[in-house]
Amino acid sequence: MRIEQIWLEAEDWEAGQWNPADCNSDVGVTLADGSSWIATFFTYANIETLRRENAESGDALGGAYFWATDIVLIDELTRERVTEVVNHLVSEGEFELIFARDDETEDEES
Repeated sequence: MRIEQIWLEAEDWEAGQWNPADCNSDVGVTLADGSSWIATFFTYANIETLRRENAESGDALGGAYFWATDIVLIDELTRERVTEVVNHLVSEGEFELIFARDDETEDEES
């Protein structure tokens, strides 16, 4: 399994909207075989921020729970760290357990 491209949604945001220490972002990976995969990366700090916000807003039973699909928790959301984690997941054979195949992107390309 060879990685062709890694896309971080956060890199498309306007300046000042991305705090690598406290944010979440979709991460897309295109493999050499043309398949596309996606997961959402959250920083540990961002989970706490979201919990506090939900406690204030009343969402998710007032911050009592949090859920997301295809989630990866990470210490800092930087391109370097995301690339390191993705490469590690591939080398450990865990990539397909964590990332979901992005059929929507593949349908658009067909």
